[in-house]
Amino acid sequence: MSAAPVEPPHPDEPLTQLAVANRLMEQNPGHRVEIIGGVIVVTPPPNVPHERALKRIAAPLTAAGLDDGEESELFQGIGVWLPDGPENYAIPDLCVVDADIEEHKITNDCYDPIAFRLVLEVTSSNYNNDLRAKVAAYGNAKIPVYVIIDRKHDRVHVLTDPVENGYSNHRVHAAGEQITLPESIGAEVKLDVAELLKAGKSRL
Repeated sequence: MSAAPVEPPHPDEPLTQLAVANRLMEQNPGHRVEIIGGVIVVTPPPNVPHERALKRIAAPLTAAGLDDGEESELFQGIGVWLPDGPENYAIPDLCVVDADIEEHKITNDCYDPIAFRLVLEVTSSNYNNDLRAKVAAYGNAKIPVYVIIDRKHDRVHVLTDPVENGYSNHRVHAAGEQITLPESIGAEVKLDVAELLKAGKSRL
C-alpha cells in the first residue's frame, strides 16, 4: 500500500509515538497508521486493483482450509506488535494467524507476532516501505513467511527463514511461474504469479 513517513506534531506536553499514531488514525478515517523502525507511517485507503489482488490471493489460502477458525484464520488489517522498538507495530494487508490469536493480544489492538504464520503486503506508490522497512521489521519479529505482491516491478517475493533485520531466504518470482508456499503455514498452497500480478493492475 502507499505510505509516507509523518513528522509528529509538537504539542506543549510531549506525546509518545503511539499516542501520536492513534491521534493521526482518529484524524484520518480509513487511513492505516503504523510505526515501522521508529517512524510513523500513514497509508491512504487502498484502491480497487490493490483490493482485487488481495481477493485473488485470499481465495487459494481459504480453499486450503487456512480460514477454518479451528486451527488458523485469515484476516486483513490485524496489527502485529513488533519487538524492534518500544512502540513499533505494523498492520499487514493480509495475514494467516493461529486460531487462538485473541489469547496473544499485547496492546493497542495489536498481537504478539508468535501467532502469525504469514504476512502479506501488496505494494503501491511507496513500495520501498514493503520491500525494505517491513522486511527488516517482520524478520525481527520472526514471522515465518512474508509475501509481497510487487506491482511496481511485476514480481512476487516470498521470504522465509527470518533472521535479524530480514530473511535468509528471499525468492523472487515472475509471471509464468508457480509458487508453492511453505507448508509451515498449515497447508500446501499454490499460487499463479501471473494471475496475482494481473489482478493488481488497473483495468482502465
